[in-house]
Amino acid sequence: MTQQATGSTSAPAAQQPAPGAAANREQVVAAAIREISHIATLPEITLKIVELVESPKSTAQDLNKIISADPALSSRILKVVNSSFYGLPGQIASINRAIVMLGLNAVKNIAIAASLAKLFRGGELTANFSAKHLWTHCNAVAVGSKMLADSLRLGLADEAFLAGLMHDIGIMVEMQFDRAKLIEVLQKAGADSKGVPANDWLKAEDETFGANHQDFGIALCEKWRFPKPFVYATGFHHRPLELPNEARTIASIVYVADRMAAMLEGGFRQDLLVTDIGADVCEQIKLDQIKLDAIRKILPDEVKNANAMLA
Repeated sequence: MTQQATGSTSAPAAQQPAPGAAANREQVVAAAIREISHIATLPEITLKIVELVESPKSTAQDLNKIISADPALSSRILKVVNSSFYGLPGQIASINRAIVMLGLNAVKNIAIAASLAKLFRGGELTANFSAKHLWTHCNAVAVGSKMLADSLRLGLADEAFLAGLMHDIGIMVEMQFDRAKLIEVLQKAGADSKGVPANDWLKAEDETFGANHQDFGIALCEKWRFPKPFVYATGFHHRPLELPNEARTIASIVYVADRMAAMLEGGFRQDLLVTDIGADVCEQIKLDQIKLDAIRKILPDEVKNANAMLA
């Protein structure tokens, strides 16, 4: 298979932290998570939904009862369910019907997505970066991730969508924790008028914060008690092949979708010095060039639908 780029996605050996640096990294991340309680805590109802669906004893009636108790969340979920993105026949008028049509997992992920949208706020930091811009990018990565999972017939479309939506949540942790330092990262990375960086964003984060957005993403997902695939997606979307083989699938999908989304018109790519997709990652998920090109072709239109859905 011919890909746009070859070679390992693993970080260069020179970037691996020394034992002392690793300990300091953990302290930095722990301090950030402690201080940003207003972002580090999802709405209580969302956490209840996550806990319920992860329980093998949960039923559709249990999920319907929790969601229906919150009219605003119910309305938002029905808006998403009835969007062209899902393409369901007829209008779905109740949460119970949505659960029957899409399943517990899908409705859970829609509820989380509705909650996440509120976290991506904070205005414009520079001419090339704002929380809204990042949210638009995360939407695009979510769509690309779902399309990849569907194309590869992995049975992970809902999980892939949410993983893509969450992958850069660590950047929002940085923004809420210390806006001045994030601005410093943006300045160090540099970007032209199209948002193409001049220097390594991850290195700039490590130099400025003592950790990078993947580290913050892992910590936040663990605080939220999210399933491991989301921890892996937020923490390894730049380096999926560093995960154990059995844990690479979702992170690899998000890795590919992240690069496809970065190449869209106006796409966020400041944390990517290059947007080439490693052949080794494609091989990991059995993604060939034909499928990749087919998804690239229709991704812009699908992203437009999703932006309207999650606005």
